[in-house]
Amino acid sequence: ERERGARGNKGLSFTQMGIEDNNMRNGRGLSDQWADSVVVRPRTTERSITVHKRLVLGFAISILTLIIVTVIAVLLSIRFEECAGESSSRAGNGSNAKFNGSRDGNGNHKDEETQPWRHHRLPASLRPRHYDLRLAVYMDNFTFSGEVNIEFECVYTTKFIVLHMDGLELEKVAVYSDNKKPGVMRIHRQFHYPANQVYVIALHRELKPMRTYKVNITFEAQIENELLGFFRSSYMLHGERRYMAVTQFSPTHARKAFPCFDEPVYKATFRVILRHDASYLSLSNMPVEASISDDDGWVTNHFARTPRMSTYYLAWAVCNFTYRETITDSGVVVRLYARPNAVQSGAGDYALHITKRLLQFYEDYFKVKYSLPKLDLLAVPKHPYAAMENWGLSVFVEQKILLDPEVSSFSYQMELTMVVVHEICHQWFGDLVTPVWWEDVWLKEGFAHFFEYVGTDFLFPKWNMEKQRFLTDVLHEVMLLDGLASSHPISQEVYEAVDIDRVFDWIAYKKDYLMTHMYSNAARDDLWNKLTEAMQNEGKDINIKEVMDHWTLQMGYPVVTISKNDSLDHSVTVTQEHFIYDQDAKIRDPDLFNKSFQWQIPLTLATGNSTHRSPEAIIWLSNKTETHKVGRMDEDTWLLGNINQTGYFRVNYDLHNWRLLIEQLMTNPEIISVGNRAGLIDDVFNLARAGYLPQNVPLQIICYLPQEREFLPWHAASRSLYQLDKLLDRTEDYNLFSDFVLKQVASKYHKMGWPSALTDGSILQTSYQIEELQREVIMLACSFGNKQCHRQAVSLISDWISSNKNRIPPNVRDIVYCTGVSLMDEDVWEFIWMKFHSSTAISEKKVLLEALTCSDNGFLLNRLLNLSLSSDLVPDQDVIDVIIHVGRNPHGRQLAWRYFREKWDVLNSRYGEALFMNSKLISGVTEFLNTETELNELKEFIQISGGGAGPAFARAVEIVEANVRWHSLHERQFFQWLRKSPNG
Repeated sequence: ERERGARGNKGLSFTQMGIEDNNMRNGRGLSDQWADSVVVRPRTTERSITVHKRLVLGFAISILTLIIVTVIAVLLSIRFEECAGESSSRAGNGSNAKFNGSRDGNGNHKDEETQPWRHHRLPASLRPRHYDLRLAVYMDNFTFSGEVNIEFECVYTTKFIVLHMDGLELEKVAVYSDNKKPGVMRIHRQFHYPANQVYVIALHRELKPMRTYKVNITFEAQIENELLGFFRSSYMLHGERRYMAVTQFSPTHARKAFPCFDEPVYKATFRVILRHDASYLSLSNMPVEASISDDDGWVTNHFARTPRMSTYYLAWAVCNFTYRETITDSGVVVRLYARPNAVQSGAGDYALHITKRLLQFYEDYFKVKYSLPKLDLLAVPKHPYAAMENWGLSVFVEQKILLDPEVSSFSYQMELTMVVVHEICHQWFGDLVTPVWWEDVWLKEGFAHFFEYVGTDFLFPKWNMEKQRFLTDVLHEVMLLDGLASSHPISQEVYEAVDIDRVFDWIAYKKDYLMTHMYSNAARDDLWNKLTEAMQNEGKDINIKEVMDHWTLQMGYPVVTISKNDSLDHSVTVTQEHFIYDQDAKIRDPDLFNKSFQWQIPLTLATGNSTHRSPEAIIWLSNKTETHKVGRMDEDTWLLGNINQTGYFRVNYDLHNWRLLIEQLMTNPEIISVGNRAGLIDDVFNLARAGYLPQNVPLQIICYLPQEREFLPWHAASRSLYQLDKLLDRTEDYNLFSDFVLKQVASKYHKMGWPSALTDGSILQTSYQIEELQREVIMLACSFGNKQCHRQAVSLISDWISSNKNRIPPNVRDIVYCTGVSLMDEDVWEFIWMKFHSSTAISEKKVLLEALTCSDNGFLLNRLLNLSLSSDLVPDQDVIDVIIHVGRNPHGRQLAWRYFREKWDVLNSRYGEALFMNSKLISGVTEFLNTETELNELKEFIQISGGGAGPAFARAVEIVEANVRWHSLHERQFFQWLRKSPNG
């Protein structure tokens, strides 16, 4: 039994609306045997829900490629878990139904005729209209009691009310009619069906279409020490531990806090009432309408009624926080709530300032006003994600919203900015307009992730985020994942609750799409229809759905190969095929990787030579192989495809063309654009990794880097080099590789030097581009063993220790701390450990903690691992990062891998339901394993552990197999070239 606090007269009750069913005690109903025997009459087919279409403003054709990139990028960069198997084997109930059909008008009620609780989606027979939710929160013993009154409409005749519920103790249930004959309806049976997290109320008589009813339920539960549902967190203030409680309902966890229709399509209005000790304050999506203080020291806050919204972004919090506020020009009150000392220090001022600007920017950009009277930003000590876009109450983990300008690096500021931009965008895409079902969740995540770059560009145009950083931070990152055999389409069917976490993906469009679907739900075809109308209005007869379905309903992406023909007609042959790192997968699984994989590709193409580049032309590639004329070419003319990397595909060439491109980069790189220089580097390394090119080609291409003056190509090169570094850092010939990299870095490192010591506490002391390039080069130099870089890092650490004054520039602190810990003695590790505990700046604590993982002392690494998991010294979400960073350290890789396996039960129980965190942990610990022994250990562990988090482990096996295969097939050739190379 759950612990129950003494409530006395603090209990809650609405006006008595019904009677308790005496057959139910504490939410425990009839067994599944009775559930199996129930049969219901057939019902009519679900009527279609049509969506009014309005005319939209046109997008240029180039936005299509941005859509493709953006859609797939968030899908995979923040993707959660893969589908683990067929629906029939998941709940263990023998049902063959996948789900009850889409709620966008394509549903079929034949599957709902019997036992609707067995389906993975709620039956479409009922539709909620309004929730009255009343909660009493007991922070002394971390429990809460509640009462919910749900007004709903009957759409199809039924005897069943099926609601989501998970982990609640139900006390009373009553159903009554709200029509011509009001009164209590007799409940025949009720029971919990845990396989689908639903509670079933079976009535004696049927509910009739077009009538409204109400269900009243009282319940209680614990405020769990978890990261989902209604959970608690703690922090230290003046040496005393303080507690707070907050919700995280996305995607399927509102059911942990109150019985509800917990699917995004079931939008309703909500009125929330929170009762708690008066020493706390409470927040929810809407402002407080009335606050009533009682003589017993408790307070009851009545929050205003919300607009129509889904359950997953309903929210509330109970805390001791303070706030600062600002008001937008349109009158929206924006507040930032955080720990009192964080608010007092001004750590939330930056986020508050940019939020005000962003609300005004989005209102102007979308031509749609922000819908609520207020927006609260809540900084919490722990949270399963960076942030959550609850409407009117966005919740952020402290590291993603609190900024101390004296110690925070530019990269920290940039990441924080993008998180805030993302979440504020969700107030329109996701909250105002919501996906019909989780298979189209990219309709909200796509817009929000794309607007991370658009919104940040608005705030800081000189950062050049939209045009440049999008390539390396999104496009290149996601193509690594989407080239795996375990990838999947953007739009994918979702079967049950545990599958929903794996489908978070995305896309971009604006004003009229918002206007059409305001306060409602949308599916992907709605967006394609809007874009098609827009293109037709621009005089372009392009069926967007036909083009986009190839990209959203097929897994992966193509590699386009361009080859000159020997004929004199200046033609090229262009082919497309499915790009995949494991070429053997096409042989092992011909059904999955069949020959029908084909895309409609807008290929931009240019030609050039040592002094000139032609204007780009566009080719629509629809077939596997096509021949096209591209203008006059001679032996020295090179071809360049996918201009500025606006397309979501890789480009390969014949070896002669690669040689011409490399010669161009060596002699005059600026003939080729910055975006294409970065794209060439990323493509060539990954094409070689997958076996499409010899291993020497990527090494030859980076020999031009000493001449490269821009950040973006350096950033693309460093990402690829670090991947290779982790493959090679335990090989006998590793020094050949590290020396080769240092030769490419040396001249730029000595030319750029180090940033000056801190003087005025300013985050941006030099231009963004120079500061980021300087940081990139210093990191490469120190990581690969440049002696002067090592001496400078040790000198800076020594000065800090001796003077107890940290003069290390914030932008390179992580590099200096890590280098110092790896090279210096145990006393330095202890010094960093002490500073980690004493620092109050969130960004500094994170950098210090990660530096502790850089030691080459196995005893210290093991100590850190044990302390992080078994004590309160390390925040929950940072434990995963500690284990991952120890695994990235070649001296700690085996230690982290062993620790992960030994502590798997503890880790899985703590993070297993937060699938994103669990997937991140599995990927981070295993991605750099690269020996046959480690591969066998991984497979054995998966077998012994019982297959939990199976899809994440399947992906891990594929990556480790690829690492082992690379060593077997390419390592020898790789080192042979380095031995012969004059640059090696």
